[in-house]
Amino acid sequence: MIGDLVSKILDAPAALVLVVVGLVVFAEDALFVGFVLPGETVAVLGGVAANRGHVPLAAVLAVVIAAAVIGDSVGFEVGRRLGPRLLDSKPLRKHHARIDDAQDFLKRRGGWAVLLGRWVAFFRAVMPALAGSSPMTYRTFLLFNALGGILWGSVVVTAGYLAGASYEKVEAVFGRDAAIVAGVVVVLGVAVWRVRTHRAEKAGSAGRAGATQTADRGNEGTDRDEQPTPAR
Repeated sequence: MIGDLVSKILDAPAALVLVVVGLVVFAEDALFVGFVLPGETVAVLGGVAANRGHVPLAAVLAVVIAAAVIGDSVGFEVGRRLGPRLLDSKPLRKHHARIDDAQDFLKRRGGWAVLLGRWVAFFRAVMPALAGSSPMTYRTFLLFNALGGILWGSVVVTAGYLAGASYEKVEAVFGRDAAIVAGVVVVLGVAVWRVRTHRAEKAGSAGRAGATQTADRGNEGTDRDEQPTPAR
C-alpha cells in the first residue's frame, strides 16, 4: 500500500504532487490524519520528487510550510471550539496516556511544546488542538507554530531532496534524528530567552532605582519647603 502510494506520488504530474503533499500535511494537524499516515513521510517524498526534477524545490518548500502552519491553526481552532469534548473523540480514545503526556508537556513548556511537538508524529497530530483547548492565546500559538512549521518543513523537505532515491532511509531514521534537531532548537531558544529576561530584569532594576532616587530627592525638597521659618 505504502509502496503504491510512493510510486503514485513520484510519478504524478507536478501540480498533483504539490496538491497531495499539501493536503496530507494540512490534514495531519487539522483532522488527525497523522494517526494513519504521517505528513512527514509525504513531505520527504515531495523533496525526493524535487530531487528528480519533477517539481521545483521552492514550490515544495512553500506548500509544505504553508500547509503545516495553516493545518496547525485549524487544529487550534478545533480544540478551542470543542474543548474537553475533544479528548473523548474516537481518534483519541485509545491514547489517553499519550494525551496526558502531551498535555503535561504543554503545561510545562507552553509555546515551546507547540514547536517541539511538530518533530514527533503523535504530538504533531494532537498538539494544535490541545493548545486550542488550553488558556494559550492564538498570538502565542501562531508565533511558535510558524517558527516550527518553517523549521520542520525546511528540514524534512531538504532531507528528502538530498537523499534522492534513498528516501526510505531518511523516513526510517528521521524520527530519531528529529529529536536531536528539536533539542538543539530548544537549547538555543532557552538561552536567548534567559539572556533577554536577564537584560530586562537589569533594566527594570535600574529604572526602579532611578525612580527611587528621584522620589527621595523630591521628598527632601518638600521637607525643606515645609520647615517653619524662624520668628524674628
